[in-house]
Amino acid sequence: MGGSAYRRLRQSRESGVLFVTIDAPPLNLLDVPLFAELERLAADVEGDDEIAVVVFTSADPDFFLAHYDIHDLLERGSRRPPARSGVLKRFHALLERYRTLPQLTIAQLEGAARGGGAEFAMALDLRFGALGRAVLGQPETALGIIPGGGATQNLPRLVGRARALEIVLGGRDLDAATAERYGLLNRALPADRIAAEVRDLALRIASHPGEAVRAAKRAVDAHVLPGHLGFVEEAELFGRQITTSAARERMRAFLAAGGQTREGEVRFGELIARVADEVRAAEVAGR
Repeated sequence: MGGSAYRRLRQSRESGVLFVTIDAPPLNLLDVPLFAELERLAADVEGDDEIAVVVFTSADPDFFLAHYDIHDLLERGSRRPPARSGVLKRFHALLERYRTLPQLTIAQLEGAARGGGAEFAMALDLRFGALGRAVLGQPETALGIIPGGGATQNLPRLVGRARALEIVLGGRDLDAATAERYGLLNRALPADRIAAEVRDLALRIASHPGEAVRAAKRAVDAHVLPGHLGFVEEAELFGRQITTSAARERMRAFLAAGGQTREGEVRFGELIARVADEVRAAEVAGR
């Protein structure tokens, strides 16, 4: 996956986690070549069952993704607007593909993400920002346009309508602390700890059976279904998951290690981590 096809996305793997570093000097501009690599990466990741989590970081300390390329917008704006078709445009299709990947996706923001850069971060499952460094913003209306990569749809879902309007129409940057308070970031973390904390979370999630991670994400995404259909989806996924060999092996190992005893339950976190480590070690040894 990390071959010559990628010039702007550096990749490394560790225990089921794919770390993707955006490295597109001079400022990680979301231009056509980088866009094409992100499309290719989504296609590669989607079918890779060895990957449970994808973490996006940046090689540039000042920019995660600066914004979408204005030169491209000017060129497209010189043509007549396309007729309404009901089909997702290319940018929306890319972001929807990332949003619906079976793997969990994480944005580790240590610089600026504005416009299309912020919209890409919103398409990922989790977002963490470095205090004093990360900023997110939608400056499009100051340029006479509007957000075109999903911000008008995703921001109300994440922060509510009023704050979405504040962000879109105000056009000002949100620092990490404000973005966390608004709900745009999962957490704002000290700059010297964010990489370690995100890595620890990613590796912890990747230590779970991959099928369970994918099923849990599908179940959470079913919350948008009408009426009780989300519960129906959850029940089906739950019923299927408890029959898997990975789940049954881990549940038995949990009980054997002292689960559901008073002594075991008072050190639950330690117990569950030990079970995961032992099962993964056995899986590796059996390969």
